[in-house]
Amino acid sequence: MVRILKKYSDVTEIVHIGDKWKGVKLILEPADTNLKSKEVKIEDFFHKITMVRDRLRVMEQKVNSSTLEEHEKIDLQQYITRIYGSLTTFNVLFKLKEQQFVGQKSK
Repeated sequence: MVRILKKYSDVTEIVHIGDKWKGVKLILEPADTNLKSKEVKIEDFFHKITMVRDRLRVMEQKVNSSTLEEHEKIDLQQYITRIYGSLTTFNVLFKLKEQQFVGQKSK
C-alpha cells in the first residue's frame, strides 16, 4: 500500500537540511542600491527546492506510465534528467547524499 501511495501521490519523504545550514538566512541583494534586499530563511528556500524535486519525480512517474510513444517518453525523460542536473548546485544543502539531485551520468 505504501509503495502505491508513493507512486501515485504527491506525498513527500522527510528531507533534512545539512546541519551547517540550520538557522542560516539567504540574503539577495540587488545590484541597484535603490532596491531593497530580500532575506529568506534557508530552511524555507530548501523546502521549495525539495518540493521541485518531488514534483519532478511525480512527473517522471507519470511520463513513464503514460501512453505516449516510446520515443516521446525518452525525449521527456531526457528533459527531466537535464533539470535534475541543473539542480545539482543545491546538493550542498542536503544532509543525506542519497536524497540529492542526480543529473545525467557520465558514460
